[in-house]
Amino acid sequence: MSTLPKIAWIGLGIMGSPMSENLLKAGYSVTGFTLEQDKLDRLAKAGGSVAGSIAEAVKDADVIITMVPASPQVEAISYGPEGILENAKQGALIVDMSSITPQTSVDLAKNAAEKGIRVIDAPVSGGEAGAIEAVLSIMVGGGQADFDEALPILEALGKTIVLCGPHGSGQTVKAANQLIVAVNIQACAEAVVFLEKSGVNLQAALDVLNGGLAGSTVLTRKKDNFLNRDFKPGFRIDLHHKDMGIVTDAARNVGAALPVGAVVAQLVASLRAQGDGGLDHSALLRAVERLSGQQV
Repeated sequence: MSTLPKIAWIGLGIMGSPMSENLLKAGYSVTGFTLEQDKLDRLAKAGGSVAGSIAEAVKDADVIITMVPASPQVEAISYGPEGILENAKQGALIVDMSSITPQTSVDLAKNAAEKGIRVIDAPVSGGEAGAIEAVLSIMVGGGQADFDEALPILEALGKTIVLCGPHGSGQTVKAANQLIVAVNIQACAEAVVFLEKSGVNLQAALDVLNGGLAGSTVLTRKKDNFLNRDFKPGFRIDLHHKDMGIVTDAARNVGAALPVGAVVAQLVASLRAQGDGGLDHSALLRAVERLSGQQV
């Protein structure tokens, strides 16, 4: 009989589904709940168990992992009579891997502690490919003992796993991550349009650029998106718009100026307003093309 902790997984979207499947491959028992039946069917096919409610999913779980879009969803699944805090057993550990505001994480940890439930925030970076390949970067906020307990589970999901500080610290680092990624994608998008309008072979140019100081994980991961204009969502503009709101608000609260970040946040918001919110964030290229007089 397995001595591994029983895991409940809440939220089986683009990231959550492959991540939960990686835990199954690592030998963990996973009971999942989400609102989409096809995602539950996928988990069952991979060898997991499915629950009809959050309460059912978490009642026997040692570790509860949540991966939902934003702070309102974290609050919706955590609080209330059908939520996690009212139905999880005392001593359970919540690992919230959603990308939310630092304050939401701090509040959740405080409210959970009153129920005898522990929490760490553990947002991730790496997108759908990183989730599938189990090579995510995981930035954690919380206590050392809870981090140590969660570490074997997190090691089945990612490669770079760091305790960044107390509750909310993981979310703060994730906000900084999203700032860097958005600015990087925007710079790549502008370079693509510049290169193409100059008549340069784009594939050759991106290959040589990625071998030098201009190279980045963003360019490696998104190069084919740019070349093929393939914007199937690995990480949606809608979600990056939410994250840019988090980082600009958090920066204002601590008195940090983000002049370039503020501009890119507006460009992300503009792309979303033009109806491209469901596309991958590499679709920032479409906005640059429009600004450059190209029909897209």
